[in-house]
Amino acid sequence: MGSLDSYLPIFLMIVLGVLFAALSLTASKLLAPQRPTAAKEAPYECGIVPTYELPTRFPVRFYLVAMIFIIFDIEVVFLFPWAVIYGQLGRFGLIEILVFAAAVFFSFIYLISNGALDWGPVKRVKPLEQVEVERTSRTTVRRVGSSDEAA
Repeated sequence: MGSLDSYLPIFLMIVLGVLFAALSLTASKLLAPQRPTAAKEAPYECGIVPTYELPTRFPVRFYLVAMIFIIFDIEVVFLFPWAVIYGQLGRFGLIEILVFAAAVFFSFIYLISNGALDWGPVKRVKPLEQVEVERTSRTTVRRVGSSDEAA
């Protein structure tokens, strides 16, 4: 039982943290004034007033960029302890971190090649050909029940 006694402070801190978070969220929900206005509900970004209504969903590319940042954050988290004990790891540690960095680098190259960071309009190498055709309602609209159907 002596070995479990050393975990009691950790368990108590976890319980206290969860209780504090729950109590804070509950108190703010119950005690906060509930007076929503149009100005409070409007999106705010860097002091710029939006001129048009934004779509309700973010594009998938937004999430791809977010995942790229998470991947590089994880890489930094793993690189720091490696750098601290680099002298003890020797050649094995160097090979392992090179394999890890290569996996992250090649996944980043794959994302770039699939256009994960291309946010602007599509750039074409060859410009589209402009076809000069006079368009009229007779050439573009199919009229149901007209005499032109047989032709």
